[in-house]
Amino acid sequence: MEYDPLDPATMQCPFPGYARLRAEAPVYFAESVGAYIVTRHDLLSEVLRDPGTYSSRRGRSLQPLSGADREDLIAAQSEGYPRLATLLTADPPQHTRFRRLVSKAFSPPAIAAREPLVRGIATRLIDSWFEASPIEFVEQFAVPLPLEVIAGALNVPDDRLEDFKRWSDDTVVGFGNQPTMAQILAAERGVNDLQHYFAGELAARRVLPQDDLLTALLDARIDDDDPEIADRRELDVPEVLSIIQQLLVGGNETTTKMLTEMVRRLAEDPDLWRRVKNDPSLIPSVVEEAIRFASPVQAIWRVAARDTDLGGVAIPKGSRLVVSFGSANRDEVVFADADDFQPDRANLHEHLGFGRGVHFCIGASLARMEGRVALEELTARLASLSPADTNDFTYHDSFMLRGLLKLDLHIVPA
Repeated sequence: MEYDPLDPATMQCPFPGYARLRAEAPVYFAESVGAYIVTRHDLLSEVLRDPGTYSSRRGRSLQPLSGADREDLIAAQSEGYPRLATLLTADPPQHTRFRRLVSKAFSPPAIAAREPLVRGIATRLIDSWFEASPIEFVEQFAVPLPLEVIAGALNVPDDRLEDFKRWSDDTVVGFGNQPTMAQILAAERGVNDLQHYFAGELAARRVLPQDDLLTALLDARIDDDDPEIADRRELDVPEVLSIIQQLLVGGNETTTKMLTEMVRRLAEDPDLWRRVKNDPSLIPSVVEEAIRFASPVQAIWRVAARDTDLGGVAIPKGSRLVVSFGSANRDEVVFADADDFQPDRANLHEHLGFGRGVHFCIGASLARMEGRVALEELTARLASLSPADTNDFTYHDSFMLRGLLKLDLHIVPA
């Protein structure tokens, strides 16, 4: 069989291709991306639970650049701080140390403390719709809600939110697509802007600490990589900037896409909308099914740290793998009628929407809370919602991040 994850039609609807791969070649080498695509739920679980064999450390997800392009990229990056591996692209024990430093920000008490802020943002956004219908859900809710929440954690003022979103978009350029060199360089300069802004904020926190995540990261101490050195050191600026950048993307891009897909399903299914509106106890299950069904992070990269065998396929050391959550979460062996949106599934929590193992999404509880609060307020404040005729349901061009570009909705206030 042939399968190209970069094919535009495949990126718009990858699920039939995933089904063929699971049935015929669950570990498939795709020439277009130079990587093995892993599609079956059991095989993904095997990869995710073995970071010693399947490393998270990698360069950019793009194909190798020419000499001149590589020089241009290095020159652009040199205008900022070094790009370091901390959370998503680091392996234990380095990853474990960095994760421990930020875990307090996502503890159950910390998440509970943020719920009033999330609810306030949600109600303000929904109330702003009542002057006009249809509304565009992505820009009028799904983007600003998680963006404002993570910006609040990082103490970013309202007048920088537009920059904050632009920097987030710049960070994911090249994730699962083929941007031009001009787009790559523009994105790198955007990342430089992010770094310089937060480097300035960190310098200000050293003079005047505040009750925010930036100050907490400055106060954190990490064990030195050298086991012979007993001293515990501060994070250096490039390490803090790497953590901030990864929290920025993980804290808003994926939640935006999950919220949009969840609301699309409810808008297209009036019976399900009425059930949820009449019985709010169903909301957590709807959110969980939305995470499985949407799989905003469709895939991540891994690199074989040693020669290995996966599903009967020999994987040479150094090979790249595309670990496909979007396929595993539609695996019919695990989820009956996997292409249907069914919040009453008995095995909802078997999905891999947040990963598994040491890299399980540190912000999973925050995403679940944002989804729950959003749906609580939507069902309380709206009598009904339905898709407008202006929708074309076009998704971003990426095989790694999947989300609608826009969602036009007719709304009726409660």
